[in-house]
Amino acid sequence: MPPTTTDDPDTTAPWHALSVEEALRRCGTDPQHGLDAQAALRLLAQYGPNALPEPPPRPLWRTFARQFKSPLIYILFAASVLAVALGHRGDAGVILAVVLVNAMIGTFQEGRAERSMAALRRLSTLHVRVRRGGVEHSVQAAELVPGDLMLLSAGDAVAADARLLEDAQLQVAEAALTGESVPVSKSSTAVPEATGLADRRDMVYAGTHVTAGRAVALVIATGERTEVGRIARLTEHADEPKTPLERRLDQFGRALVAAALGLFVLVVLLGMWRSLPLPDVLMVAISQMVSMVPEGLPVAMTIALAVGMQRMAERGALIRRLSAVETLGSTTVICSDKTGTLTRNEITAVELWLPAPGGPGRRITVGGIGYAPQGELLEEGRPADTSEPSLHDLLAAAALCNDAELAPPEEERAAWTVLGDPTEGALLVLAAKAGIDLAALREQSPRETELPFDSDAKLMATRHRLPGACHTVMVKGAPEAVLRLAKGMHHDTLAAARAASEAMASRALRVLAFGSVDDGELDPAQGFDALAGRVRLLGLVGQIDPPREEVKAAVAECRRAGIRPVMVTGDHKLTGLAIARELGIARPGDRAVDGMELERMGEAELRDELPSIAVFARVQPAQKLRIVEALQARGEVVAMTGDGVNDAPALARADVGVAMGVTGTEVAKSASKIVVTDDNFATIVAAVEQGRVVYNNVKKVVLYLFATSMAEVLVLLLALLGGFPLPLAAVQILWINIVTEGTVTVNLVMDPPEGDEMRRRPVSRDDRLLGKDMLQRIALMTPTIAAVTFGWFAWRLSQGVPEALVRTETFTVLAMCQWFNVLNCQSATASALGPRLLRNPWLAGGLALSVGLQIAVLYAPAMNTLFHTVPLPPASLIPLAALASLVLWVEEARKLLVGATRPRGA
Repeated sequence: MPPTTTDDPDTTAPWHALSVEEALRRCGTDPQHGLDAQAALRLLAQYGPNALPEPPPRPLWRTFARQFKSPLIYILFAASVLAVALGHRGDAGVILAVVLVNAMIGTFQEGRAERSMAALRRLSTLHVRVRRGGVEHSVQAAELVPGDLMLLSAGDAVAADARLLEDAQLQVAEAALTGESVPVSKSSTAVPEATGLADRRDMVYAGTHVTAGRAVALVIATGERTEVGRIARLTEHADEPKTPLERRLDQFGRALVAAALGLFVLVVLLGMWRSLPLPDVLMVAISQMVSMVPEGLPVAMTIALAVGMQRMAERGALIRRLSAVETLGSTTVICSDKTGTLTRNEITAVELWLPAPGGPGRRITVGGIGYAPQGELLEEGRPADTSEPSLHDLLAAAALCNDAELAPPEEERAAWTVLGDPTEGALLVLAAKAGIDLAALREQSPRETELPFDSDAKLMATRHRLPGACHTVMVKGAPEAVLRLAKGMHHDTLAAARAASEAMASRALRVLAFGSVDDGELDPAQGFDALAGRVRLLGLVGQIDPPREEVKAAVAECRRAGIRPVMVTGDHKLTGLAIARELGIARPGDRAVDGMELERMGEAELRDELPSIAVFARVQPAQKLRIVEALQARGEVVAMTGDGVNDAPALARADVGVAMGVTGTEVAKSASKIVVTDDNFATIVAAVEQGRVVYNNVKKVVLYLFATSMAEVLVLLLALLGGFPLPLAAVQILWINIVTEGTVTVNLVMDPPEGDEMRRRPVSRDDRLLGKDMLQRIALMTPTIAAVTFGWFAWRLSQGVPEALVRTETFTVLAMCQWFNVLNCQSATASALGPRLLRNPWLAGGLALSVGLQIAVLYAPAMNTLFHTVPLPPASLIPLAALASLVLWVEEARKLLVGATRPRGA
């Protein structure tokens, strides 16, 4: 807690039992100005950052030990024990080397992944609004200190424990702390000292979030001194559950283990049938069993996800759940908000409409773009009289029924900025263009009470004391909502207002209506219903938010990728449909549906109509959730964007919830799997592409491991069945696994995009790691490698070449085949030759290392002894490489045939 002052009447009373004045006095905080910058820095140094202490990093030895917790590793240990029992200590050493190298790589990559996650957490730091030195600032939550004045509004996460000083219909969701299932109404009135945590209505706590209303709160505890900090010290962080892809890989690994055990038995039986020496047969059986164990697969999986997350972060998409990386590749529908995501979020008021008795109304155009208050108001081509009562009343309502702030540039070349909602900011700019002094207006007409904006009612109301001691309620909202509250309007005026609203919306303008109630009251208990029939319509304001230039191309890319974009907006359906057509979201025959039409649809009707609906307009949060569920009922994999508190259920229910990083509330971010830092639809599309890249790279590794392992098994079985001696020593088979898996497999997942990811269909939910296409490729690769390797072995034996030399050559041919085959696995359609050879520097480095290790095995005397090899004449390596390259040429021929029927860029 902050230091108490000497004149505090009760320094022992808990904060919730203190009055507002006593709480401020205890902290020594000025309620109007808050702390100054020097005091904030001093308190930050005294109390430390407002953050829970992160769990200590896992010791290196524990991370290393984790690498051995796998059935795959247990088989390797069993094999090494059996090798020692048979007297093959060198072979046992090689097996243990396989285990050790795998553990070292896994330890390194796991540490790298943890560092990547920590970096991503730093990028998604929570920001809060505070009042310091009498000015509102946005600061990182970690910089909050006891004594700060924290400003809260709907959608904000509460970043520290605080005592309420002022509140306006504040409601806070405290389920994370108290288990209370519904939001709790708050008040600044002190409660008795014995009141329990869940009933302290004058307090807000870190870890909760605001669902409605506004408040000013005095920070009284930060970091681990908060209530949630005390709980955190008693709990441990649970690991994130495995993703579907990780579970699929685990199942694949277990199937391979079972196959490896079966192979072991088969090889032993065949060896005994051939009357081969049992120790040699057992060692070869062990080595073949080891060769089928994909030791590099878990490491490759870790790297693939880590690399994918880093690449997405570079493009502006922060991954909060690992499952989102793979699910993105399966996305078939992206439901996107309009404002700020499909558009620039540079909202400008460009048109006004004023009611005129007995006529179609008055139309006023507004010049200027952006937040600079520069531009003329013109009526019929002439400057409008802004002092005229009807126009002035509309502009005053736009400025007063408003929670935003318009800030002038702080530097010479800086721009005007808006603190708060951009839509409300544009209204302040409009009033300023008309010559209204915003500060003077708010001082002369102070706000007395309010009904905060309600997304269900689509209304907001504020009550002001105007000069002359009269009181007026200002109302702002969607035109249809305000018109329902309007009093005794003439039928022609009502029709003219609706026609003007629809005309603005058809020109892609977002329309707001304004009204007033003279001498009106606001009753929070009755809400907006108490205003029905009493509101005088002041006019309409049309705003424009131009589409982002890059979104049209991103929408076209979605279409090519088999993904359907859908707009979900709070605007009028004509506005949404106009923008959707411009961007290509709505195609001929597509239509827009608003919330009222959606409400009348049954579930079956909605599912049937979904393919033709491109825009959902004026939807309520519950309806947004219904849209997600209806799409999923049709088998779609849905990505849903959102930024508000009420978007959280839909974000959580969607297969991939995407929160906006700029305008998004902390509640929306916590419910999402991805946070888009620039609120840009094109960034979401880029993240989908990276999700497909990650999944594709994992499948490349599976293809490579399976094809090469099966080739080694086939070579051995051909020798046993054909009456030949063993073509490879057990230790040589083990070495090939070190070379292939330890040096190239891990690097294969680093492959960059092939270039055609967004011209493929979305990945099926039940896609198999070894699908039909991959099995067809394996059916070509594996026999080719086996034929080349076994064919060379049999031919050289028939020439009477010494067995040690033949075995060394066979060993080298098989290793070379693996090198050429890893190039094959980079793409299913594009040639491995040309620029593709150098497009993945990690793989190129791995191949170079593999070649160097193989040369050491062939020419280093100590390695010759250990691996039963003899030096080969350097000139003989050329025909061996040419022969091994056959696996590359066969696959190139297949790709050529595929390219002739289905050309793709790469």
